[in-house]
Amino acid sequence: MKNIKFLVVGMLFGIILVKSEVISWFRIQEMFRLQAFHMYGIIGSAIVVGIISIQLIKRFQLKTIHGEQIVVPDKIFHWGNVYGGLIFGLGWAITGACPGPLFAEIGSGFWVIIVTLLSAIAGTWTYGLLREKLPH
Repeated sequence: MKNIKFLVVGMLFGIILVKSEVISWFRIQEMFRLQAFHMYGIIGSAIVVGIISIQLIKRFQLKTIHGEQIVVPDKIFHWGNVYGGLIFGLGWAITGACPGPLFAEIGSGFWVIIVTLLSAIAGTWTYGLLREKLPH
C-alpha cells in the first residue's frame, strides 16, 4: 500500500506518453526518416531539462529526500556506448518502439508490443551473458 504513489505517478506518466504521441509507431518512423520535428522537440526538451536539473543539483549541492548527498560522477567515453547506441537505435527504428514506453503501449492495447518487450528482455539477458567479452 505504501508504494501506491509510485503506481499513480507511473500511470500518469503513461497517460502523458500516450497523449503526447511519444509511443506512436508513426511518430517514431517520422523521426527516423527525418520527416517531422515532433519527436526531436520532445527529446530535445528532455535533454534541456536534464542539463538544467543536473546543473542545479551540482550548483546548490541538493540532497535526496532522505538527506543524502547527490553525487553525479563525471562520464568517461567508451566505444561500447557508441555500439550500444547504434544497436538501440536500430532496434528502435525496426520495431517503432522505444523500450521506455513499452508498458504504456501494451496498456494502450497494442498487444504485439509484447514481442518487443520479450525481445528487449532477451537482449538484456544476452548482454549480461556476454558483458565480460564486450568493449567497455
